[in-house]
Amino acid sequence: MFVPTTFAAALLMTVLSTVCWGSFANTFKGTRNYRFELYYWDYAVGIFLISVVLAFTMGSFAGGPTAFLANLHSADNLNLFYAALGGFIFNIANVLLVAGIEIVGLAVAFPISIGIALVEGVVLSYALQPRGNPVLLGAGVCMAVVAVVLVGKAYGALRATVVSRRGVMVCVISGLLMGIFAPFATRAMTRGNTLTPYTTAVFLTLGAFLCCFVFNTILMRKPIVGSPVSAGDYFRAPGSYHALGLLGGAIWGTGTVFNFVAAPGGSGNLVRDRTGIADGGLLVGSFCLERISRGQCAGKRISGSDVCGVSSSTGADRVGLRGMTSAAPLRARPPSD
Repeated sequence: MFVPTTFAAALLMTVLSTVCWGSFANTFKGTRNYRFELYYWDYAVGIFLISVVLAFTMGSFAGGPTAFLANLHSADNLNLFYAALGGFIFNIANVLLVAGIEIVGLAVAFPISIGIALVEGVVLSYALQPRGNPVLLGAGVCMAVVAVVLVGKAYGALRATVVSRRGVMVCVISGLLMGIFAPFATRAMTRGNTLTPYTTAVFLTLGAFLCCFVFNTILMRKPIVGSPVSAGDYFRAPGSYHALGLLGGAIWGTGTVFNFVAAPGGSGNLVRDRTGIADGGLLVGSFCLERISRGQCAGKRISGSDVCGVSSSTGADRVGLRGMTSAAPLRARPPSD
């Protein structure tokens, strides 16, 4: 299998991973009046397919016992289960993140969810595997939290703030779940007959895809936002929407595989490295929104989303981030929320 042999190559894969994680959600914002429950089916297929493609290409490079199929036959079944379980948990967190984007907008959902996952993941990883300098790790987490707060105040300074309590709670739950899924993947890559990063990614995304048949189906019948949707609504959607969902999944899946492969030692610091690096995705996503907003803040709409107000495609509240970072209580939405 392919693994980076130099620091520069590992750093490049890490940077690309950050870009992928920070930009995949913009594919959802590119749809118009499209429900996230429907978008997510294509997204889940996309993350699984790209993982399989990379496993049979980069993951099978040069053959040997670490090639994808050889590793699949030699790995412990329990490790395969742990990888899939991690994907199942992650999928719930990610569905809730996309739901949060639907309710409060990308610029609010990312800092809340990814920020919580960052802090929780780094603390949890150090408790499970106390390696590295705790002072430097603590300083890094504090700096990341400060960055999230400053992003919030920057957006809050642009617009009056009306933040949905329901949307914030959805993002908080998403962040808490997102912070605990990685230990399962780490276990699969470090104990017994281990999985390679590529095999881990395949089973993690397989678990995420299978989770859709449970969690996403429930949300279609009892949605967090809006009225119930049916399978017929999915098949009536434009082909471009399905393409955007597949593209979003391919982008996120590529970033995940690259991060797994670039982790020091192949896996030893996966939890800490993944959650720490993920915060960079927040900055990428915020940068994308800032660039779009700079050219479009004249009340224009792009693909059904008011990017200047960062409103959802279903007409949810226009929001900044000031409410998330200030001490003042959030203002509740109208009774219909």
